[in-house]
Amino acid sequence: MIETVVSKELPVDECLRIRKQRVEPLVMTGNEKRISIVTGTHGDELEGQFVCYELLRRINEKKEYLKGIVDVYPALNPLGVDSITRGIPMFDLDMNRVFPGDEEGPMVETIAKEVVEDLRGSDFCFDIHASNIFLNEMPQIRINEITADTLVPLAKLTNIDLVWVHVSATVLESTLAYSLNSIGVPTLVVEMGVGMRITKEFGYQLVDGILNLMKQKGLWDGPVASVKEPIISSDRAVGYINAGTSGIYVPKCQIGDIVKEGDVLGEVLDPLSGVVAEEVISPIDGMIFTRREYPVVYTGSLLGRVLGGA
Repeated sequence: MIETVVSKELPVDECLRIRKQRVEPLVMTGNEKRISIVTGTHGDELEGQFVCYELLRRINEKKEYLKGIVDVYPALNPLGVDSITRGIPMFDLDMNRVFPGDEEGPMVETIAKEVVEDLRGSDFCFDIHASNIFLNEMPQIRINEITADTLVPLAKLTNIDLVWVHVSATVLESTLAYSLNSIGVPTLVVEMGVGMRITKEFGYQLVDGILNLMKQKGLWDGPVASVKEPIISSDRAVGYINAGTSGIYVPKCQIGDIVKEGDVLGEVLDPLSGVVAEEVISPIDGMIFTRREYPVVYTGSLLGRVLGGA
């Protein structure tokens, strides 16, 4: 059942419409738990689009196993998705910086408020993001240390590779996930893949994890795939790799590679002089979980991240 969550009139007879797909069990008891899958907050992050499709496809094929309510929000920023724009076109705003919104505020803030109110009451929520066009991210869930006690046990059920627990000082209170967690909706922020692309294997991996969480929490009674145990980043160093010069970056590593401090992870090439301008070195022992994909780099450009202690 497709429902309209928000509808706002725009100039020239256009309309901003945020919609969701609700799937309910064949037999309702009135005591069903509810899970919400949210994506498309940034219009250039498309990995979640495939997750929405694949999750709905699997549920609809075996609907007799569904015991809870599933709400799927494929595009919180439909104008951004349509125009391949990270923020909301015309408003030049990052939608994930205006939550929880304000019903008396400008239009974008009223939209954010209505979205939060529609998600209120969910028992679980996945807020799915991708990286930008520059970086490739290993499938991971990022958690504010304030909510770690509640969210880490849930994240362990989701078949992702890494749970990155952030210190509270680095978490923005204006994000959707922070707003939902603040009102009692346990919300897991997923980051995976590359901007403007779909990595199907990552999508399949996460859908397996979502169904596993649903089964463990009583929303799904069908068969599920076995899931992996994620690495938990708590008390582990994270090594940031930044370019020391400008040029063309050619990596020699892959996501998930185990490296040693001093290993060469790639080279920054100077195409004008035909020399290697910089050998890029791992700052610590660990596992690569972020890798630069876009070749053009400048001094300070992020080339990757290494999780220590892997």
